Amino acid sequence: MIAELKSTAESKMQRSLESLKNDLQKIRTGRAHIGLLDHVHVDYYGSPVPVNQVANITLIDARTIGVQPWEKPMLQKVEKAIRDSDLGLNPASQGDLIRVPMPALTEERRRDLIKVVKTEGEAAKVAIRNLRRDANNHLKDALKKGEIPEDDERRAQDDVQKLTDRYIAEVDKMLAAKEAELMQV
Repeated sequence: MIAELKSTAESKMQRSLESLKNDLQKIRTGRAHIGLLDHVHVDYYGSPVPVNQVANITLIDARTIGVQPWEKPMLQKVEKAIRDSDLGLNPASQGDLIRVPMPALTEERRRDLIKVVKTEGEAAKVAIRNLRRDANNHLKDALKKGEIPEDDERRAQDDVQKLTDRYIAEVDKMLAAKEAELMQV
């Protein structure tokens, strides 16, 4: 019962961490990476499809992404989808290749992005703390029902707290890495 509760809490905390990681990847730094276009969708014969399913995405250099649609008619659609996305990118066609240069970040924009990163991190920490609270509530309920002894309940709460501390530290580490990446010129 206690082991099951702890493993459930840990898997949910791990999912919160993965969610934060995905959210942080979407926050653009000055550097190009192909994962940046993952959530950009293009109209492919009436269906919205991720760009990486209709085109080959590569890195041309550190600040430029190359997108090469597999079908010629998709060139304009892909270019428009990238331009209309919320990423603030301005793609340019070169024959059958779309070049997507990454604009350099201004100091003010970097500060704004760091605020966004901190907000995302705080949301992840709140989610992890809520999972701790839920686990502790389940333990207290089990104690009240007489399913577990008081010593086991106290020990399990300590374990859940250690788990929470570990995941909060992991969130802090991810935030520090992202901030350092954003401040790099």
